Order: sequence, then C-alpha cells, then structure tokens
Amino acid sequence: MCPSRLVLEHVTSRWGVLVLAALLERSYRFSELRRTIGGVSEKMLAQTLQTLERDGFVHRDAKPVIPPRVDYSLTPLGTEAAEQVWALARWTERQVDAVQSAREAYDEARA
Repeated sequence: MCPSRLVLEHVTSRWGVLVLAALLERSYRFSELRRTIGGVSEKMLAQTLQTLERDGFVHRDAKPVIPPRVDYSLTPLGTEAAEQVWALARWTERQVDAVQSAREAYDEARA
C-alpha cells in the first residue's frame, strides 16, 4: 500500500475533514471541538485527533493546570491540508444538484 494513500485516508475521512475544517477557523479545546463538529463520539474524536497529530497536521498543547487544559490547533502542514480539503468540500457543496441529476438519470436508464 502506497504511504500517500494512508495520509489521504486520514485527511479525507469523515471526521478528519470536519476536524481540519473546524481547526482552520481557530484552536479548540476538546469539548468545544466536539460540540462544533457535532455527531462525533468522544472516542472517535480522540482517535481522529491522535491520528492527525501523529501525521503532523494537528498540534496538541497540554497545559499543566488543574483542571487539565488541552488545546488543539493546526500545524503549518495541517493548515495547508485543511485548505485543500476545505476547497474540495466547498466544490462538492456547489455540485450537489449536478450529482443528484446524474444519479437520477443513471437510475432512470437502469430501470
């Protein structure tokens, strides 16, 4: 398996895209990020953040205070990836009607 496929899988995963897009706006604490994204479980968000951190896209800043405070932000590499993924997401949103029309034409031709 080509190493770039795994990276592509991480940044284009369902939650990876949403995490990158949210962090493109600003840094977030874990609970804030979970609320902002919506619908993601705590476990899935933690796994996604860990994967993106390991790949060098997300910076985890743990502050030694009580209660613990952890902020997540994008690295320069993460910002570049997020901008690319976000551009694709915006393009997709603009093309929903065209895709729906293509699906309907396909389904009609098969019926």
